[in-house]
Amino acid sequence: MITIYGIKNCDTMKKALKWLGDAGVAYEFHDFKKAGVNEELLQTWLAQVEWQTLLNRSGTSWRKLPQQIRDQMDKSLAIATALDNPSVIKRPLLDINGKIHIGFKADDYLALFS
Repeated sequence: MITIYGIKNCDTMKKALKWLGDAGVAYEFHDFKKAGVNEELLQTWLAQVEWQTLLNRSGTSWRKLPQQIRDQMDKSLAIATALDNPSVIKRPLLDINGKIHIGFKADDYLALFS
């Protein structure tokens, strides 16, 4: 089972979705904006990667967070922040049978699916 998480109008998401389609990879798309995320899913992801990897700390959503929140960020605050504002999650987030891969680089996807 392959699920790709993100936001449909994100440029990086568009590249990843195109790559998957061109490669003939079957996947399910989960739109953060429409379907959100839940705490259990975030806990699962944070068991595999640190919050610093999961959250997009260079994006607009991160920069819009109050400085105090950014300064105090830890795992539990990252979960609360992502629940309130899933746009802060780095994308795309690719889940292949429970193992996650964050970001998109064509070479990385090629290695994953070859």
